[in-house]
Amino acid sequence: MVKIRSLQTRILALFVLLTIIVQAGGFVLIDTVGVSAARKTASEELAAGTLVFERLLQQETHRLIQGARLLAADYAFREELGTGDVETITSVLANHGKRIDADVMMLIALDRRVTADALGDTAGQPFPFPQLLDQAQSAREASALVLLQERLYELVLVPVLAPLPIAWVAVGFAVNDSLAHDLQRLTRLDISFLTRQAQLSWKLQASTLLPTERSALLRDMPAASPVQAEEGAAFGSDTLTRVLRLPATEEETVVAVLQEPLAAALEPFRRLQQRLAIISLLAVVVIFVVSVMIARSIARPARELARVARRIASGNYTALPPPVRRDEIGALAEAFRTMQNGLVARETRIKDLAYRDTLTGLPNRALYSERLDNALKYASRMKTRLAVLLMDLDHFKYVNDTLGHPIGDLLLREVAARLQRVVTRTTDTVARLGGDEFAVLLPNDSIEEAGQVADAIVRALEVQMTLDGHIVDVRTSVGIAAFPEHGSESATLLRRADVAMYEAKRTNRPIAVWDDSYDRHSSERLSLMTDLRKAVDQNELALVFQPKVPLRSASEYHAEALVRWRHPDRGLVTPIEFIPFAEQTGYIRAITQWVLARAVAQCAAWRNAGLAMNVSVNISARDLMDAELPTRFAALLERHACTASWVTVELTESAILDDPGHAIENLRRLHALGCKLSIDDYGTGYSSLAYLRRLPLHELKIDKSFVAGMARDASDALIVRSTIDLAHNMGLIVVAEGVEDEATVELLHSLGCDMLQGFHVSRPMAATEIPAWMRGSGWTRTNAVSPGLRRVV
Repeated sequence: MVKIRSLQTRILALFVLLTIIVQAGGFVLIDTVGVSAARKTASEELAAGTLVFERLLQQETHRLIQGARLLAADYAFREELGTGDVETITSVLANHGKRIDADVMMLIALDRRVTADALGDTAGQPFPFPQLLDQAQSAREASALVLLQERLYELVLVPVLAPLPIAWVAVGFAVNDSLAHDLQRLTRLDISFLTRQAQLSWKLQASTLLPTERSALLRDMPAASPVQAEEGAAFGSDTLTRVLRLPATEEETVVAVLQEPLAAALEPFRRLQQRLAIISLLAVVVIFVVSVMIARSIARPARELARVARRIASGNYTALPPPVRRDEIGALAEAFRTMQNGLVARETRIKDLAYRDTLTGLPNRALYSERLDNALKYASRMKTRLAVLLMDLDHFKYVNDTLGHPIGDLLLREVAARLQRVVTRTTDTVARLGGDEFAVLLPNDSIEEAGQVADAIVRALEVQMTLDGHIVDVRTSVGIAAFPEHGSESATLLRRADVAMYEAKRTNRPIAVWDDSYDRHSSERLSLMTDLRKAVDQNELALVFQPKVPLRSASEYHAEALVRWRHPDRGLVTPIEFIPFAEQTGYIRAITQWVLARAVAQCAAWRNAGLAMNVSVNISARDLMDAELPTRFAALLERHACTASWVTVELTESAILDDPGHAIENLRRLHALGCKLSIDDYGTGYSSLAYLRRLPLHELKIDKSFVAGMARDASDALIVRSTIDLAHNMGLIVVAEGVEDEATVELLHSLGCDMLQGFHVSRPMAATEIPAWMRGSGWTRTNAVSPGLRRVV
């Protein structure tokens, strides 16, 4: 029997008591300090995740603003705004929305109505968020979380400047479960988005929670109020929760609920309780020694891992040392390493997607703009120079249409490679802005040095490319703008380089440097295109007629219908000033329809009055591609009781070559109606009479550039002679346009030309003057062969 008062018993009792005390103290310690530490750790992770969450939302908002600004600054987009073509604008918005992964794309007019909605049906309605528009007007941008059709969107608003605001672009993405899960993967938190209007109940818009957990969240929300990111509001004993109030309109309250479960954080402490219960039974000394060893073996690496976690949370991804242990601490360290590598890989991938062109590997527009902004800041601070080159490929669309998009992609990659071989300095940047448009940033380069680089680029791209067995010739147009000569802001430099590039295209030069005159022309063109849309509706267009006279006997009269624009402010605007813009914007079809209707009606009126008139009408390449042109033309002839053979349709060679298949089909349909077909400005295109022989032609007009100089230039005379002979051999009537003097008349007569047109014969005149001129002019009264008889006119 053991004596209670014996030392052995006392020691045993002491050991048992110590064991009980240690066990009870361990459990109390774990239940109090452990749970508190777990909550603190979870709270730190929640705070770190909150910072990541806010940064990700800011980045998404910044991405939307940048995407909206790129669209608003796009010159072609602003040109489309000038046309007012809602379908084209909607298409541009939709395409841009796809490029930047946007769910909402709107264009808002200055009257605060939605002009175009690429992804919805609000076009023509008032913009639903006037407060957001007020904020954008004062700050030149605005962003907020809004409710559209009971769904939550992040919406940004930026102006379209020219240079004053002419419209507003709204871009947004949906806040849904997919976005919440994407944010969860980066923050490792459960995320929910809730909204409330006025005093109504909360509504869950998106969440990573299970359905049962979502219901619990909605039940707990009425008792919760939004708190700051560094504060916490616990909805339950098993979860830490933060409620962040997000920017929204005055009518709605939008919050993000971020939750961190405590179960995972408490698990190590539960395991420690079990171990302490077992170890406490062995002996007080063993417990003490083992506890000290365990504490030392756990605390040191735990502190190191906590330090690494804080470093990772701050964005420092310095590599961890390899783990030297093979226990749980080593596994935890290896898990940290894996997590860190995953974060690095994801962040690298995100940056590549955000700042790299996936096809060529070059920096994209966003990275180029960022580098340009930084380079401008440095150049402004250090008083250095900087140049921007903007270029695109000529006729790239034809490569895609003819050889296919895979060859077009190979072409873009080869162009990128050649650009990188030309631009080799590490300080320079070569970027693909989109499509076939590339840009080069040259810090510390003057205009002259940038011109040398541009010349080297042009020469490098002129070398033939062999792409998958196809030989492709590439030409490019380059626009140059420099700091400080041409501007001090990135948007200004890019716009001016873009205008210079299109000036190079317009003037058939490979390189153009920005000049102030280009900007005036751009403003005038934009204004002119806006006014042109009103010209037909407000009856500002008028037809004049220029006679075409035969050099031999003829029983009928001929004249060409020419359109003129009498602008109420600009006065008389010549066709060369507005026809190219009408073709670019597609409005040429409306003008052509107006001209055809007036010309056919006038021809029928002359015929009804006993004047045997034949009228020629010009059509453009866009008109010739219109499959409805023959049908509309036939309807006009029937409406005005005009015989088709009285009308001659004139078109240029280039109009046929743009799309030979559609062009030839439409020409055959027009020929089947009975009208005559004429090739205008022959000699300025790239076709030959052998090619034109395939077409149902009646007439060929020699371009005035050859006719005007043929009396002085033997080469021009030879071209005219050869053209007349070959055309006659194919049974075509030859008309010489641009006849300016009697010497040219006599020479054309001797060469056998059939008809003349030019100022020497008559200038264009109003329809009311034509009958008297035709019946009284010496050019039409006499059918003598000698041109001398016509000098009396």
